[in-house]
Amino acid sequence: MIAAFSLTPSGGDAVDDDGGMSEAVAAAVRVVHESGLPHQTTAMFTYVEGDWDAVMDVIKRATDAVGELAPRVGLVIKADIRPGHTDELTGKVDRVMRHLS
Repeated sequence: MIAAFSLTPSGGDAVDDDGGMSEAVAAAVRVVHESGLPHQTTAMFTYVEGDWDAVMDVIKRATDAVGELAPRVGLVIKADIRPGHTDELTGKVDRVMRHLS
């Protein structure tokens, strides 16, 4: 499965001096990086690929990491569940790009 998730910290120490939330978001992305699962981080979402239990565990731990800096955390998850398929984080994009060339 591939899950795209976005965490939004609110309040507490989560807000940077410029009004951003990069420190809290970095705490979540650190969890994803350390998971060893294939992943990508963009300006709006982090994508992680693996089996259901591994992906959901990473999302929970990333949410908990943000929760250590913020008293409230919003979470959005979108998942593509396709049993038997791996390397789809790049494979899906590669197939689209072939149509564009």
